[in-house]
Amino acid sequence: MADFNQILTPGNVDEGVINVVVEIPAGSSHKIEWNRDLAVMQLDRVEPAVFAKPTNYGFIPQTLDEDGDELDALIITDEPLPTGIFLEAKVIGVMKFEDDGEVDDKVVVVPADDRNTGNSVNSLDDLPQQLIKQIEFHFNHYKDLKKPGTTTVKSWGDAEEAKAVIHESIERWNNR
Repeated sequence: MADFNQILTPGNVDEGVINVVVEIPAGSSHKIEWNRDLAVMQLDRVEPAVFAKPTNYGFIPQTLDEDGDELDALIITDEPLPTGIFLEAKVIGVMKFEDDGEVDDKVVVVPADDRNTGNSVNSLDDLPQQLIKQIEFHFNHYKDLKKPGTTTVKSWGDAEEAKAVIHESIERWNNR
């Protein structure tokens, strides 16, 4: 496997099309993480099945969030995407999130070329409200069995706010 941070850029943030690497397929309870030091995907832990991911989960290469990890992305697709692939993704928003007091935002994306939907998803408003509620519930509660009350969805932001978060994370990466 190649080092995604060496071969991929974050993409064209200003145009809203970014590169995203898939770590965890939707529906999985496996917490698979990119190990930057070894440049491999690693199974970090197995979560209780009740906390399976409601969306695909990944990261944006050459970014660092305030928690010291690559900036996370929630990838909305109809079917799970396999670990270790990357896609060009359209930025549609951001979930402002705190984990144990640390900022751990999640950029929300859809495939840049989605012929199934006719590329009709362009903002969080285009997603079913029930999906937004499920994502929020998941992230507010997925650590409840181990560390209750340590995760909080603070708010949701639009694509422009998401791009600002990405730019800040690119700057953090470049200044590391």
